[in-house]
Amino acid sequence: MLWLQSLDLSLVRFVWEKLHNPFLDRLMPLFSGNSLFLPAVASGAVWLAWKGGLRGRLCLFMLALVVLGGDTFICGPLKQTIARPRPPGFEANGDYKTTVEPSSSHSLPSSHAANWFAATAISFLYYRRSWRFMLPMALAVGFSRVYKGAHYPTDILAGAVLGAAYAPATVWFLDAVWQKAGRLWFPLWWNRLPSLINLNRSPLPPTTVAGAEQQGASSAKLSLADTQWLRLGYVLIALLLLCHLLYLASGRIELGIDEAYQWVWSKHLALSYYSKPPLIAYAQRLGTSIFGDTAFGVRFFSPISAALVSWLLLRFLARQGCVRAGFWLVLISAATPLLAVGATVLTVDCLLVLFWTAAMISGWQAVQQNSTRAWLWTGLWLGLGCLSKYTALLQPLCWAIFFGFCRSSRIHLRRPGPYLALGVALLCTLPIWIWNAQHGWITLSHVATNARVDRPWKPSLSYLSDFLISEVGLLNPVFFVAILWAAVAFWRTPKDLASRTLCLYLFSMGAPLFLGYSLYTLHSKVQPNWIAASITPLFCLMAIYWESRFRAGVSAVKVWMTIGLSLGLVAVVLVHDTNLIGKIARRPLPPEKDPLRQVRAWVDTAEAVRAARLSLLAEGRPVFIICGHYGVTGELSFYLPEAKAGVPDHPLVYYQSSESPMNQFFFWPGYGGRNGENAIYVLETDTPQPPPQRLRREFASIKDTGLREILYGGRVFRRLQLFECRELQ
Repeated sequence: MLWLQSLDLSLVRFVWEKLHNPFLDRLMPLFSGNSLFLPAVASGAVWLAWKGGLRGRLCLFMLALVVLGGDTFICGPLKQTIARPRPPGFEANGDYKTTVEPSSSHSLPSSHAANWFAATAISFLYYRRSWRFMLPMALAVGFSRVYKGAHYPTDILAGAVLGAAYAPATVWFLDAVWQKAGRLWFPLWWNRLPSLINLNRSPLPPTTVAGAEQQGASSAKLSLADTQWLRLGYVLIALLLLCHLLYLASGRIELGIDEAYQWVWSKHLALSYYSKPPLIAYAQRLGTSIFGDTAFGVRFFSPISAALVSWLLLRFLARQGCVRAGFWLVLISAATPLLAVGATVLTVDCLLVLFWTAAMISGWQAVQQNSTRAWLWTGLWLGLGCLSKYTALLQPLCWAIFFGFCRSSRIHLRRPGPYLALGVALLCTLPIWIWNAQHGWITLSHVATNARVDRPWKPSLSYLSDFLISEVGLLNPVFFVAILWAAVAFWRTPKDLASRTLCLYLFSMGAPLFLGYSLYTLHSKVQPNWIAASITPLFCLMAIYWESRFRAGVSAVKVWMTIGLSLGLVAVVLVHDTNLIGKIARRPLPPEKDPLRQVRAWVDTAEAVRAARLSLLAEGRPVFIICGHYGVTGELSFYLPEAKAGVPDHPLVYYQSSESPMNQFFFWPGYGGRNGENAIYVLETDTPQPPPQRLRREFASIKDTGLREILYGGRVFRRLQLFECRELQ
């Protein structure tokens, strides 16, 4: 393709030498990106949703779907696959220079062009005259990218063709699906909206709906309207699962330090581990057995767990006669940053939330039906929760609080069901007790150290304020206030209502955990994710309460839910790709403020360590790697190909030796048997540090090779201090 590259360079040179002038120098950056763009888009979206009616909301939905989906799943992967470098700029004398800020993405195709031409096509489908504004804007944006030196002309052409093609294709495909599936699954809504494009099409006669209603009513014990909401919930769960899987498959983020650390655990399966129960390692082992030792395989069960939680909640609320609330709860969960992140990153909290929710639902069935079988299932889910995270040990306390509040339910305490559930749960936790008995109950001392039980209690509000601010952001400000309001207001409902007992149960399943950790902040710092298990019961309580208020005629519920969903979905998108913040603000986030810092630049980090190791290998002795942090040990074990191949039997990367357990690496063979070999010691630090005294005693000599800066998008994401350690004694 040398002829194409030559043509592109000639066109770029022509633009740079012949068309550059002071007027365009001021004008073109405004088209390429400016601080007013986001407020203008937000204002236009609000106006379109408010004044545009059904046509405006459909157009807005299609714009968001096509622009975000095309950028994430079409342009992004194509850029990575083609990997065409960004073009150079030209001085008047022909010398090269960079005219745009460094970018972490490649050049072909242009996402700006694809997005603008896609938006132009969507707008034209719904508003025919919109092309008079949108097409000139799309052309101006495309030219501005060439003028600034960010893209070649063919990048713009490819992006324009792609956007103009996949945008209408997506809308037509969805319209075809709606006309087929909508008639069968959503007959009431389909009758009012037979087409997603031709909105002037007349509704079909009521007889068509009547036939579909009879079919829908025979397939479920719900009204047709409720059946449609339930089916729509299933479709939403499936779409969210597909989006999460595609996001993981796109490779936009790398493994976090805990994920990589626990991947090493999955290669050393055991009854339990130093700091966590064993189920996380087994989940990773199953995922990597199916998809290989890839980031997708490691994280596979994260979106699966999130989809199962949504499915359980939807079915649970449907059984309580709150189908519509169940659907909105699924959508609210997708617009909650903490839950959305939990659907892509596999942590112990993902599994805990799944089994806590399952135990909560089966426990309610046991209370309502007096079913021993339901109690046994509750015990199993509780036991699996304990095998996921020790926080699940607090769930029996939540049941005790419920029985204390609800006098009519205390009859179950005189029956064998709850005690059978506890017995099953204790039986499930036997691996934890056995492993700890074999290892000196090390987990108890580790948890006690983290909880700082030996620290004198000096009450302070600083931790509480930090905790609450974090929760407001992670749970969405609107939803956070809605939870608190519902948790207080439901007490005013009459005691004889069945819904009050359900709300009381949900309150007992979530509020004690949240309040307990909130109070504990008076003693020590509490991580925001520690309350993860309390979110689903409190969200259920919120959905039931506000659904009842909406039915009572409180129209503000719809307004505030729309605001909460809009804020939350924007926040979720930005959290999943923080590069968008830099594109919008025209200034990238500082690395220390980037939420994705821990899941980026690990491949480059491994490459820097690999280069240092190869340099030391030239001396003729074998070289292994020692790390000063368990997370870096896991990352290098995963992202260094030669290290990954040696896990678990022939490790190349080790955590530095210690006299007492600091993490799980203490219980596995160390590097003590590699006498006479050299090593690279890796320390992540911003300022130079001396090597540890223990390391000095272990090697004949240690040489500091200085700091290495690991860049991502032109920003320093981490600094490594590397030491050459010679001749292990």
